[in-house]
Amino acid sequence: MVESIARVRHIRVTPMKARRVVNLIRGKQAMEALAILKFAPQGASEPVYKLVESAIANAKVKADKDNSYLDEQDLFVSAAFVDEGTTLKRFQPRAQGRAFQILKRSSHITVVLSTPDVVEASAQGSKKAGKK
Repeated sequence: MVESIARVRHIRVTPMKARRVVNLIRGKQAMEALAILKFAPQGASEPVYKLVESAIANAKVKADKDNSYLDEQDLFVSAAFVDEGTTLKRFQPRAQGRAFQILKRSSHITVVLSTPDVVEASAQGSKKAGKK
């Protein structure tokens, strides 16, 4: 019954490259996701690895606060997405006085970990709402 969220904002990785990494772990168990990210060759895998670790730590804190037992093996990535952050605009001088624009993109990455019973409860709530 634990759901934890971890976010990182304004990280200097393009959203397209970060989405490639996040798509690898969506729906997987948290420990399996960490193993996948540890050996992924993409540059964005390191910040996403740290983010999943942070979400696991957030789940532990939330479980301690609620006085409930939490097994890390039960946690899985219920949602993970990448939004576009701010874009830094820089200019590079080119021939004959021209300027070439460089866009340095950033991302906002969000990872949601939950235990299976949270997902079942939310799915049942949506089914009841659909019947009305």
